[in-house]
Amino acid sequence: MDKTTKKTIKMPFAKRREELPVVLHKAQMKNGRSHIVNTKNLNGGKRGAGFTYWLGMPLTTAKTMLSDFDFVKLSAVGITKSSLNTLASHIGISRKNMAEDIFDVSVKTLERKDSNTRLDKKTSSHALEIAKVVQHAYEVFRDEEKVKLWINRENKALNNMKPVQIFDTLSGLNMVNDILGRIEEGVYS
Repeated sequence: MDKTTKKTIKMPFAKRREELPVVLHKAQMKNGRSHIVNTKNLNGGKRGAGFTYWLGMPLTTAKTMLSDFDFVKLSAVGITKSSLNTLASHIGISRKNMAEDIFDVSVKTLERKDSNTRLDKKTSSHALEIAKVVQHAYEVFRDEEKVKLWINRENKALNNMKPVQIFDTLSGLNMVNDILGRIEEGVYS
């Protein structure tokens, strides 16, 4: 069961503390415990702090992401295979499609890996970029199901392609991100 709640938390900024409204997302975990995930911007207004939810990573990872260099470091360390599987389920595609169509990796190669195995830098970086775009979509639509539907529905602004079909390139991710920005600004897309 998914539940969204509004809560005010105190966040440190320089030498002062301010109260900011933060949207918290309560997701039911596999082990039966619930886990609160911040899907709003955590790091001083920079987009992307909620990306960890889409990869099934802990909230503490998002709190440490203070600059773009932190994304580079996380890519170099690598994300786990289970993070990739979580991302695939959140965007509504199969692991096979995720592996072969987006990352250009054989699904058999990926399936042989242990769920805690870290992936290479290129795959990790690509998955992080996808998660950031999905987070942007969530900020626009405010509903996980709407995000999943939008990502898997043909879009006229993309030559009647589904956004997920162009997740395989950085240019495609940028196009999807631009369309989300236009929707956010109220421009028909």
